[in-house]
Amino acid sequence: MTTTVAPTGHPAGDPSRHWPTEIRILMGGTFAVRAAGFCYPFLPYHLDALQLSTRAVGQLLAVFGLGWFTGSVLWGWMSDKAGRRPTLTAAMAMAAIALPLLAQAHAPTAIAGAAFVAGMAYDAPRPVLSAAIAERFADDKNRAHLNATRNFIINVAAATAGATGGVLAGRAGIPALLWANGAVCALFGVLAWLSLDNSTSTAAGERPAGLHLQDVLSDTRLAVLLLTSLATLTAAASLFSSLPMLMARAGLSATDYGWAQTANAAAVLALSPMLNRWLSQRAHRGRPMTGLLALSALILGTSMGAAALASTVTGFSLLAALAVPGEVIAFVAAGDVLARISPPGAYGLYAGIWGTTLAGAVVIAPVLASWSLTHGGPDLAAATTLTCGVIGAALCWPLAALTKRTPTSLPGGS
Repeated sequence: MTTTVAPTGHPAGDPSRHWPTEIRILMGGTFAVRAAGFCYPFLPYHLDALQLSTRAVGQLLAVFGLGWFTGSVLWGWMSDKAGRRPTLTAAMAMAAIALPLLAQAHAPTAIAGAAFVAGMAYDAPRPVLSAAIAERFADDKNRAHLNATRNFIINVAAATAGATGGVLAGRAGIPALLWANGAVCALFGVLAWLSLDNSTSTAAGERPAGLHLQDVLSDTRLAVLLLTSLATLTAAASLFSSLPMLMARAGLSATDYGWAQTANAAAVLALSPMLNRWLSQRAHRGRPMTGLLALSALILGTSMGAAALASTVTGFSLLAALAVPGEVIAFVAAGDVLARISPPGAYGLYAGIWGTTLAGAVVIAPVLASWSLTHGGPDLAAATTLTCGVIGAALCWPLAALTKRTPTSLPGGS
């Protein structure tokens, strides 16, 4: 799914003019792997073609999400401990094996195993690149600019995968897309092994003296933010989970789904610069963006909920585009709140824990969609998605009260 805004302008000392070779390789590889990342957006159509039930499709998509969740933690940990070169090589090798197996498998057990491993590798470059940026760019402004560039690249690449995959699926078939996805991962793995050194990012992951995981998990502000984000992102994840299921149910093809993703991509490119400038101005007001986070939850819940009631390519495409402001605002607002509640020196730890909400949403969204479609059809699917948005918005009220308090150090923290 598209998740962030495009960077606008070039700050003084723009790091894009002086990117180390390692950053350029990681940026390029991240774009290539995600642009060829046909597996997740087109997996529902692949499973539907195997004549699996709606329930089975939802469960297998959730297995992919569980792999994503596991990989997010594993690759970030490995990058710190073992280094970026072996981490990326291992992740891409796993993808190069799992994706062709997923393309050819027919037995549910085999599909589940391949989907789990493919999910583990799907987002592997993101934590590795994040660690490299954190280590090499200590200046807040430059690091923020580089992170914005990274996320914009991921957005454009994801949109490319949706648009090109939709065109190619009708001609070559989805199994061919999965083979191509695996081939690109293999090439990036070879490039990573040949071109990257064995740098680690231990410094980027250091915690304040005495700060333990149980201290972080006892932070009520973080707990409420996690719940808010999970509900909001579950609605956002519907764009890549329930939307293809709904379109397939309406008799629309993978090519039609590609058009909906193209509309989403066009809205990202058109609206991101304007929204980014507006949100930057709001950030300078000194108040947590909890109100905007609530607004984003309602936008996502409403647009993706309404998608359950659509029946034409035009309708699905319009609603996919209308979800974009909610996506952009959600990630910026959640990041603003996260930065305000993170104790000094623990932002990376807090950000890593918050990042699991996206993987969690990827698990929950397809299960919720398949359950809703099985037990109540499109009307129930619309109601449950809208409910996710409403819950996310409602939780912003206690979150606002908690974040307005004077920040205090965590037990054992600094």
